[in-house]
Amino acid sequence: MSTPPANRPAPPVQPEPEDCCRSGCTPCVFDLYDEALERYQQALAIWEAAEAPPLPSRPSS
Repeated sequence: MSTPPANRPAPPVQPEPEDCCRSGCTPCVFDLYDEALERYQQALAIWEAAEAPPLPSRPSS
């Protein structure tokens, strides 16, 4: 019995320009977004690889 496919990862919500206080916070909301976006891209690549349909077999000659 195969397991049902997992849900596609959801991208992080990009902060609005006014979400930044412009006081030099470390980390800034945009730094946190960049980190979340990187994690999302990695999770999406893993999900896409797991969900990819198998390649058709080539007929033998």
